[in-house]
Amino acid sequence: QVQLVESGGGLVQAGGSLRLSCAASGRTFSNYNMAWFRQAPGKEREFVAAISGGVGLRYYADSVKGRFTISRTNANHTVALQMNSLKPEDTAVYNCAANQYKSVRAEYDYWGQGTQVTVSS
Repeated sequence: QVQLVESGGGLVQAGGSLRLSCAASGRTFSNYNMAWFRQAPGKEREFVAAISGGVGLRYYADSVKGRFTISRTNANHTVALQMNSLKPEDTAVYNCAANQYKSVRAEYDYWGQGTQVTVSS
């Protein structure tokens, strides 16, 4: 079992930046794949970004490439999502997720409670 706690959401104007953080309680954090998903009202949950355990390969949805950066700090058991050049369509609840012994793009087993990101025009 692993527990995930997100922080850093808030209200920002279009073109601004936010940095989301996810703290994990897992004993073998460095072996976990970590990802961010988001869901806006009335829409399906969508993949945003992921970083693999071990080597730390990064993956991004086309909609955020060049604007968002995912990173991890194993010593602190945290994963971050730096979001720049934010757009109103980025408004959503953002969830941190984790899996282990699977592909970085496989189903995720552990989820945080979510943090709201609102981008005003």
